[in-house]
Order: sequence, then C-alpha cells, then structure tokens
Amino acid sequence: MKRSRWWITIWLVLIILAVSAGCSEAQDDVPNNKVQNDGENETKTESPEAQEQSSPDTAKQADVDEQPSTVYYEIFVRSFYDSNGDGIGDLGGVIEKLDYLNDGNPDTDTDLGVEGIWLMPINPSPSYHGYDVTDYYDINPEYGTLEDFKRLTEEAHKRGIKVIMDLVVNHSSSEHPWFTDSKNPDGKYRSWYTWKNKDEKVDSTSAAGSGNAWHTADDSKYLGIFWEGMPDLNLDNPEVRQEMIKIGQFWLEQGADGFRLDAAKHVFIDTQGDYSNKDKAAKNITWWNEFRKGMDEVNPEAYIVGEIWDNSPVTVAPYLEPFDSGFNFGLAEQLVDLANRERGADLGFSISRAYDLFAKISNGAFIDAPFLTNHDQERVMSVLGGNVDRAKVAASLLLTIPGNPFIYYGEEIGMQGKKPDEFIREPMLWFEQPKAGQTSWETTRHNNETPSVERQSSDPESLLSHYRKMIGWRNEVKALRDGSIADYPSDNDKMTAFVRMTQDERVLVVHMSGEEQKLTLRDKSEFTNLLLYTKEGSKLGEDGKTLTLPPYGSAILN
Repeated sequence: MKRSRWWITIWLVLIILAVSAGCSEAQDDVPNNKVQNDGENETKTESPEAQEQSSPDTAKQADVDEQPSTVYYEIFVRSFYDSNGDGIGDLGGVIEKLDYLNDGNPDTDTDLGVEGIWLMPINPSPSYHGYDVTDYYDINPEYGTLEDFKRLTEEAHKRGIKVIMDLVVNHSSSEHPWFTDSKNPDGKYRSWYTWKNKDEKVDSTSAAGSGNAWHTADDSKYLGIFWEGMPDLNLDNPEVRQEMIKIGQFWLEQGADGFRLDAAKHVFIDTQGDYSNKDKAAKNITWWNEFRKGMDEVNPEAYIVGEIWDNSPVTVAPYLEPFDSGFNFGLAEQLVDLANRERGADLGFSISRAYDLFAKISNGAFIDAPFLTNHDQERVMSVLGGNVDRAKVAASLLLTIPGNPFIYYGEEIGMQGKKPDEFIREPMLWFEQPKAGQTSWETTRHNNETPSVERQSSDPESLLSHYRKMIGWRNEVKALRDGSIADYPSDNDKMTAFVRMTQDERVLVVHMSGEEQKLTLRDKSEFTNLLLYTKEGSKLGEDGKTLTLPPYGSAILN
C-alpha cells in the first residue's frame, strides 16, 4: 500500500534534512556519490579485538526488510536473434533463445537462470531504436506481429520468465498520425502536443541535455526535449493521460507483466529551469500515480520500473510511490568503479542508508533495480578496458546485492561498445562463424575479438560461465535472492564485505581485488562455514577468524 501525498511531502523534508546532515561530509570528495572516502573507512576500522568488544554488529541490529527479487535481462530485439533470415532480430528469435535465458528446469546449469526479460521498444517506429513510436497498439513489422508477442509471453511464462516492455510515454514519433494532425492549428490532436507561436519567448535549453527543446514547424514551434523527431506529448491534457493508461492496459491484457517507463523524470520537466520547479516535479508523481492506478485495474501485480536518470536517492525516492523500482544509476557507477579500481568499499553501509530513504517513501514496498550499464551507456566491458577478471568482479557485486538486477544483453559474454548509440547495441554474438540466427543489421566494430556464446558455453572459466554461476548462487541461497543488506566493517580496504539476511538466514558476502587478500572476521562464532566461492584457494583459517581469498575471488559464508 502506497503512502498518501501529504505523507510523502513530510518524509521528503525529513529525508533531505537527513541527507544534508549525515551524508555530505562522507561524500565531499567522492564524485557522483561513488565509494566512501578513505577517511570514513579509517574511522570505521578498528582492530579485530576492539571490534569484538565494541557495540553489537551493525548487521545484528538491522531490521530485516526482505526484497524478493528477480534477475532481469535487457533485450534489444533488433540485435538479439533472427528467426527469418533477414538479418534483423525479431520476437520469433527471442522465443528461440528463451532456453538460453532459462530453460524452465532448475536442475540444469546450461542456461543463465534469469526470471525476467525487458524488451526495448517493439512498437512500430521509423528509427532503428524504436523510441519514437508511430503506433502504440501494434508490433514493429520487422519484429513480428501481435500474435508473435502473445506467443512470446506464453512461452516465457512456461519457463517462469516475466516479460516487461518499454513504454514510451513522454513523447511520440513526429511521424505518428497524432502529431501529423497536430501541425494543423485546427487539428483534432493539436492540444496533444505543446505548440507555441514561432516568435514566442520560451526557456529553450532541454532538461534532457540534448540542445534546444523547441523545433520549428511552419509558423509555430513544438516541444521535443530529446530530438525534433520525438515531439513531447502534452500530459496536461486529460485525453492524453487517459490514452496512455489505455495503452498500458492494452499491453497487460496481451500478456505483458509490466513496463520499463522511459524518461519517467521528464514528463513535466522539460527545460533546465524546470529542475527547480517543485510543482512540476510533483506533477510527475501525480501523473505516475494516476498511471499506476490504471494498471492496477488490469493487473495489480504488474511490475513497473522507471528510468529516473539521477544519482541522488533523494530525487529517485518520490517515484517509489507509484513505481515498484527505479533504476539505480548512482549504484551502477559505484559497482563499476569498484571493479575498475580494484578496491573495497563499505557497500552495505551506503546501500542500506539509501534503502532507508526508499522504504520511508514506499512504506517498505520498493525493490531496487541495480545494473552495471545499459543501452544508453558505454558497455561495462569497455569501461573496464576489456579486463575479464574485473568484469567477473562487477558481475559478482551486481548479483549479490538486493533488488532486481538487470543484465544488458551481451554483458554476460563481455561484449564491448562505445558511443554513438548504434555501437553499444551491436548484434549479439552467438557463434564463432556466421550462421543462421546471427543478426547482421549493424556491422560489428567493437566485438570482432569477443568470444561468442558458442565458445564460452563449454569453458568453465569463461565470463558466461561466471554469470551462470553467480545467478545460480542467487537462486540457491535465499538470503542472496531475497535478503536485506547490512554493513560488515572490513579491516582490509581492498575487500568489500556485507551481510545479506532474511528472517531465518544470514550470510556474509566478501569480494576482493587483484591480489590475494585476508579478511579478519569480527566474531568467529557467527560465520563458520565457507559455503560458496569462485576461486580455488579460498579458505577459512583454522583460527576461524581469517578468510583468505585468491585474486578476484568472491565467497559466501554462513
């Protein structure tokens, strides 16, 4: 049950005060809210003896706020798998590869084991990416038909896979019949977009950072904060709002399990000046609550995750009233940075602090949506300089923290990619040599040396095998899958340690850098068994207090 808006306002004030008072000093010299600074680590690290004699373990005092989780896999259909030989991925191709994602048999280990997929836009569109929609009630003919979509959801559900789809509410295509009609000042859909006289003075700088927010058409200009081909829909118009709700309900009725909502922060925040406009921010939340209510009428269990591109938990938190999740961009940067710099951090402390804020807004109903990188960012393997060991650490971090982790297609085999966007959405590499099914709509530029799924599947040391292993751990250990998180202070600044816990299970998670490292356990009677580990040579000493991990190792103790 979500809180009322007046209660939200009260909590926001308290949150802002808490963050200002408690967080600023710890983050002063850490760009983009990344890892805690060394000074904070020093103040939290004591000798093992002092730790044992000090106040009870933070983890023991923490409230257990379980977050039942699902691992999701983001698919750009055009690049994924081609079922009809035209070089373009399609829904039939996704169906053919469902067993790669999850074959529905928990006793096998040859699938990834994900339990959800997010389909990037699949509606008709004049662009390769699909974020400018021309028909919200149909499937892009290059991808298939509405019947193909229904068959996909049916086959996915047989395997225990949920299907959520991208829903682009902020804007349509400039080729959508609504917009074509709206160019006429007397058109039926004129008020479905925001039009101004060509000479009228307006705030012109796009809040999306994409240049001028206004574009000229005849004697008028229209609002399109991302691009002239994506005119913003006017959600001040109740007819537009009702139509968007109708569209969402339609896709739930076709079998979709929910939505990833594109540009959720920008519905009423159009220009740079809008960022400081509290009324416009409040209108965003009011609208999304209206949308959520409409979805609940069809499927109260529909999963809704919003793209709220901001590193600040304070900005993201209000959206957790209407949404189940918001993508955690700040945490994504932190995870990749930890893997890249091969250092440790008080990850449990920083995550649990943010979750306290989220829980207050959502009345405990939120679930986080962590990821490494996505279709708008340079691929994580490129950020990590092609280092497979670091990529394994990044995967281990992602798949051992709470929430619904999202894996970008190809991330599990180490696909690389740098901007422009086409080059971070290259064809998925299934085979060592071209074969039927391999998409070819875009020439591979960054992945000529990337080992394919075919090659990595039989290699137990491959990145793909590592992803399978870590998802397997998550599915096997209830505390990893559904548990809350708490700090576990480390006496080694190159090791990251935290506790995951449910009401009836507690485990210690430890990750490390590129050299063999040792961690002194605070209480040798609490975690006494080395349950799982990624590298041979991992061991718990005879004293019961010293954990040794080889380079780039991870371990779970209970």
